[in-house]
Amino acid sequence: MVVAIRIAAKLAYLAVALWLAGCLVMYGIMTRTPEAISRTASHVPGWLMMGILPFQSLWTVARRGDVAVGDAAPDFDLPLQDGSGRVRLSSHVGERPVLLVFGSYT
Repeated sequence: MVVAIRIAAKLAYLAVALWLAGCLVMYGIMTRTPEAISRTASHVPGWLMMGILPFQSLWTVARRGDVAVGDAAPDFDLPLQDGSGRVRLSSHVGERPVLLVFGSYT
């Protein structure tokens, strides 16, 4: 009976260590560029990423950024969707208000 308890304890420690290692690896992946995240995440089984690891909590911490509510948005330069040019946030300073909508890119 004592041997079975020791084996169960070792298996539990191993499971916790593997879970923590998986969390660290996923956190590291989530701090990379969106392209790198999607390339890597496409190889991770969904049951592991969404079922066993705390995906939403890791994602929230890893992708929170530096901008706080009320801060000025950082400047950016992006191509227009139709490819006809580019848009830069700073070029709209002083004009009418600009609304930025942030959503998921995955």
